[in-house]
Amino acid sequence: MTRIRQRLHVTGVVQGVGFRPFVYGLAQAHGLAGFVGNNSGGVFIEVEGPAPALDAFQSDLLRRKPPLAHIETVTVAALTPRNESGFRIVESVALLSGTEPAANTLISPDICLCADCRRELFDPHDRRYRYPFINCTNCGPRFTIIKDIPYDRPLTTMAGFEMCPACRAEYHDPLNRRFHAQPNACPECGPRVWLELGDRQAEIAAAILDLQSPIEQARKLLDLGHIVAVKGIGGFHLACDAASDKVVQLLRERKGRVDKPFAIMAADLEAARALAEINEAEAQLLTSKERPIVLLRRKPQAALSALIAPGNPYVGVMLPYTPLHELLLEGRGPLVMTSANYSDEPIVKDNAEARERLAPLADAFLMHNRDIHVHCDDSVMRVLDLQSQISSPSRGESGDHLPLRRSRGYAPFPVKLPFPVPPTLAVGGELKATFCLARDDDAFMSQHIGDLENLETLYAFERAVGHFQAIFRCEPEIIVSDLHPRYLSARWAHEHAGGRRHVRVQHHHAHLASVMAENGYVAGRVIGFSFDGTGYGTDGAIWGGEVLLADYAGFDRALHLAYVPLPGGDAAVKRPYRAALAHLHAAGLSWDDDLPPVAACPPAERHVLAHQLRTGLNAAPTSSLGRLFDAVAALCGVRQTVTYEAQAAIEMEALAADEKTDVADGAYQFEIRATAFDAAPVIRAIVADWRAGVGAPVIAARFHNAVSALILTLSRRLREQHGLNTVALSGGVFQNVTLLARTAQRLRADGFEVLVHRLVPPNDGGLALGQAVIGAKRIPDE
Repeated sequence: MTRIRQRLHVTGVVQGVGFRPFVYGLAQAHGLAGFVGNNSGGVFIEVEGPAPALDAFQSDLLRRKPPLAHIETVTVAALTPRNESGFRIVESVALLSGTEPAANTLISPDICLCADCRRELFDPHDRRYRYPFINCTNCGPRFTIIKDIPYDRPLTTMAGFEMCPACRAEYHDPLNRRFHAQPNACPECGPRVWLELGDRQAEIAAAILDLQSPIEQARKLLDLGHIVAVKGIGGFHLACDAASDKVVQLLRERKGRVDKPFAIMAADLEAARALAEINEAEAQLLTSKERPIVLLRRKPQAALSALIAPGNPYVGVMLPYTPLHELLLEGRGPLVMTSANYSDEPIVKDNAEARERLAPLADAFLMHNRDIHVHCDDSVMRVLDLQSQISSPSRGESGDHLPLRRSRGYAPFPVKLPFPVPPTLAVGGELKATFCLARDDDAFMSQHIGDLENLETLYAFERAVGHFQAIFRCEPEIIVSDLHPRYLSARWAHEHAGGRRHVRVQHHHAHLASVMAENGYVAGRVIGFSFDGTGYGTDGAIWGGEVLLADYAGFDRALHLAYVPLPGGDAAVKRPYRAALAHLHAAGLSWDDDLPPVAACPPAERHVLAHQLRTGLNAAPTSSLGRLFDAVAALCGVRQTVTYEAQAAIEMEALAADEKTDVADGAYQFEIRATAFDAAPVIRAIVADWRAGVGAPVIAARFHNAVSALILTLSRRLREQHGLNTVALSGGVFQNVTLLARTAQRLRADGFEVLVHRLVPPNDGGLALGQAVIGAKRIPDE
């Protein structure tokens, strides 16, 4: 039979995921000759044999690919047959036509321990029994250990660990699942773990004298109520007993974290079910290879300290995702597992840095010597059901995922863009900072970095940008930033633009472009609801309740929440009673002491606020819907001050989610004018309800229904006026799954196409994606 030869080039996540041994086995199964190898552009293959065998090979290449592989493209070219025999795996060098193709390799995120490795971890007869760094080509660290591409051991933080003969044999055996697993190691040749004690060394040392294993020592300290800094894949966590009020309070005091919830880690799904209500979709997300933190409704009798998430019925739960975590949690109750950092700075990742910066926080350090090249915090997700009944929008089974923080397990896997863009760097906003490096139809969203309000986070941002540009071989031609003149990210973009074009994008337009892009939307303008706390408007005001008619190239501001002066700016964000007093003033209502926010405000402060609202002194006008949520939470007595972002709104959502009040039973009404919608009637109705003895849950539900009904009413109006039928929902307010689910259900029932976030967060963590696509569309006009 006539032999033919072909050259295939495969791009996507095809390095470090067992793709070459898969190709090797596939070629052998089909009796083909040739070779396979890596380069910085992906995987190159040359195969030779009968035409039917080559056709079957190509079909199986796509159909039977390894579980962690993601194929983007396969290009095929004909070659002259060489009459070779046998198939081999070659080293990662540029062999094709003497040149290396343009780099287009996708880097795999860090993923959880696979089932095979977990079985070996707990098998007393396995040579890696209880080895805390066990991994194979189907699991383990990837993104956080890669220094450069191609993804080979010398270009990772494993370069300094020379494999023993047994590991080397596995590494070079194409039929072994550890073939070219770059972090491959064992107790004889790989990284090791040890325990270091902090300032209370003498007291702690006596408690663990009889224990040899560092992990057992750490477990004992945790049992005794100590705080242990644990080094993981993407950085350090602070761990402590999640059932102990005493140690959780101590952690809060040391970290200066008053109320913001802590994440917990449970040993397995069964242990998690004892702590929280978990439906099928939530169970699938918890046990997925990404292993994010999932927000779940806590069970009333759960063996958890109430201080884990004060005032919040939800708790963030994750399962072990490294062998070290598996050993630490084995057979024990849940642990607090919170990022080891200060005030939204990047998570600490290096041993020396941990010894210095975490010394005031931790009693001991569970260290290891596998370096982390880039920090990567845990991802946070919620599950919502956009098809469920309105009375129970957050307990469905359909499994729509809403990212609140996209990081470990997901970054740096790209979001596919609906159109190609030139090399572009979008630097995001200020809070929940991420950036986006985009090229062609790939948007590489960075891991979560922190809040860009200090130099430590800015330095981490710079390092991460440099790393992305290196591993994706992308030098940006365009830099895109927010309009806000005082954002550190915008100033950084201006200073680093050099000769490149610097495009500034309005905050709420970027939010909408983000949800449009991740949904692959290209069908013209949308009716966009961009609701959040703060964004710099084109008129210099603080926007946040915007209805825009938008495409990627631009927007028209159709309507917005009527401006209300916000006295004190950031002070009003931390003290929702100030936002409530401002809305009472705007609604023409007096500040009577029977109203919770009035009672919460000291008389002297009230006098100052009244002067500010009369004169406009230090009271910038705002259309922020986020501040309106704060005001309503204060008015119905939920929360008068906050210690973390959106605390008041989060606690009010929990009340609304449990309340069965539907629109037909009660929803407040906004006044809709030509270009604005006024909350004054809503405020008056809430005050009347409060004085009539209506409970906070009912008020919260009626307010959520009011916002949902408003969106539907305005969407209908704009559809009639402009012939548009697609509604986009973005901005931090839509982290509220109660509001999001109710709104999306009603819009879809009315015939609208609805775009919501599933790949990047609706908050500022997804902002850079929108900036990137807007910048690419606007650059020809600037």
